[in-house]
This record gives sequence, structure tokens and C-alpha cells, in this order.
Amino acid sequence: MKLTGKQKRFLRAKANLLKPIFQVGKDGVNDNMVKQVAEALEKRELIKISILQNCMEDKDEVAESLAQGTAAYIVQIIGNTIVLYKESEENKQISLP
Repeated sequence: MKLTGKQKRFLRAKANLLKPIFQVGKDGVNDNMVKQVAEALEKRELIKISILQNCMEDKDEVAESLAQGTAAYIVQIIGNTIVLYKESEENKQISLP
């Protein structure tokens, strides 16, 4: 399944009010971070992650590896912020259009 344009717009609007809850620094993405992001996605479904200036990895690569590691969708990458979405199994709050 892929997100439609309409669903992405809907999620972007929701993400607008969110603050980033993770930061990717110079160490880039590691297993521990993937695990924490996966747990946060299960609780919240939609999260923002900011990429710090000292991050050596390209922001698209960071987004890709987090999305793959957590089986989430990349809603958008804007500036140094990534928005990820994954439907929660137990805490479903967002119903997509």
C-alpha cells in the first residue's frame, strides 16, 4: 500500500502542529533509534524527526532507513525535518481519508 496524495496532504496538515520528538545527530541512524522510533509510531502514528546540522548522512537516506526499519511511510521531508506515519495496531487514532 502507498499513501495517496490526498492522504499525504491530510497527514501533513496534522503534522503541522507536531514538534519533532527525535533528533538524528552525527551518529546517524542506529538500531536503537529505529527501535525507539518504531515504539513512538505505535503510540502516536504520526511523528516528526529533526536532522541536526552535524548529521553526516543525507536527509533522504536518514528518512529511507528509518522508514524501512520501522515499516513506516515518509509523509514528507521538509527542510531538516522528516514526517513519518505508520498505522498503529493498538492505538489507532488517525483515520485516513
